[in-house]
Amino acid sequence: MKKVILHKGKDKSAWQLHPWVFSGAIKHKDDGLLSGDLIEVYNVDQEFIAFGAYNPHSRVAVRLLEWHPDRRPDEQWWRNRVRKAVEARRHLIHESNTTCRLIFAEADFVPGLIADLYGDFISIQVHAAIVDRVKDVLVDELVQLLKPKGVYERSDLKSREYEQLPDDNGLRYGETPPEYVEVVENGIRYHINIVEGQKSGFYCDQRDNRRLVAAYVKGKNVLDCFCYSGGFTLNAFQTDAAHVTSVDSSALAISTLQQNITLNQFDSSRHTAVQSDVNKYLRQLGEEGKQFDLIILDPPKYAPSRSSLEKASRAYKDLNRRGLLLLASGGLLATFSCSGAMDIDTFKQVIAWAALDAGKEIQFIHQFHQPEDHPVRASFSEGEYLKGVLVRVL
Repeated sequence: MKKVILHKGKDKSAWQLHPWVFSGAIKHKDDGLLSGDLIEVYNVDQEFIAFGAYNPHSRVAVRLLEWHPDRRPDEQWWRNRVRKAVEARRHLIHESNTTCRLIFAEADFVPGLIADLYGDFISIQVHAAIVDRVKDVLVDELVQLLKPKGVYERSDLKSREYEQLPDDNGLRYGETPPEYVEVVENGIRYHINIVEGQKSGFYCDQRDNRRLVAAYVKGKNVLDCFCYSGGFTLNAFQTDAAHVTSVDSSALAISTLQQNITLNQFDSSRHTAVQSDVNKYLRQLGEEGKQFDLIILDPPKYAPSRSSLEKASRAYKDLNRRGLLLLASGGLLATFSCSGAMDIDTFKQVIAWAALDAGKEIQFIHQFHQPEDHPVRASFSEGEYLKGVLVRVL
């Protein structure tokens, strides 16, 4: 097996089990290394640190896999990783919840792989060259463990460009998912589109937060922004919201949401669906003097990297300022960020600035997190990306 040697002083995070080695940390690498090659990583004193996977095209030049020198990552090693991840989530899969994240990349020691269960189907995304090489093994193990009708890949990701991997979408096992796959989350039925929907098809990372927010909506007038296929909207109907307005820029999202309302036999007369840019619509509502009892802001990732954090902070502040202007005293704002580069303290500070600009005094009354099927590995804090707060206007 070929070797990579790290610079003195640049090996600290590798010893501390962080799974990424950046190109600048490499002192020496053997000739002939190809993208996705399995390697041994050493320090300058020739002490073994870990097994890893090399990629000359990526800023993350080595993805560390295994720190025990006697556990070389072979086919059985990969199968064991998949099995451990799936078995840790078995208790989440039952009659009232048929969707969850099965594998969460680095958090489950399978860097570069996302696998989500959607009823009888599994959707996967591959971010890394090493996983691209062993994809067939990983899919086979998932099939043996869960017996799905089909496994579909949605690897059309910006991150693949950094690994110099082309887009790769298509069926990997069994049947192609139908246009709409039915799943159940929190006892609510959803039709989701795995083949053409956003990301892998559905955002199951908000499962717990949808239920928590819904506890506050009974009898209230709710505005759900960036609603996608209706997670927060449908949970609000389940707990007797008086009226819900759902906003998304995607026609497919709005169409899917309306189907989901019908699927669950909720009263559509208490619902307004709006296809619009959210910021533009919030501005319009403000000009019209509209008010809501509870507003949900669940925008896409504004800060894909730390270099974009300042610009993202301004966008988050403006969005939340517009939301707060639509809330009277006692109104509630459930606001989220899925940007890993923004930590919870920075996010709360941004919300405080938004409140100041809106002329509102606020309290933080609850903090939201990603659920247990999106665990955060102790040595990889970058895996903690979803955060949110519930704000009360005084």
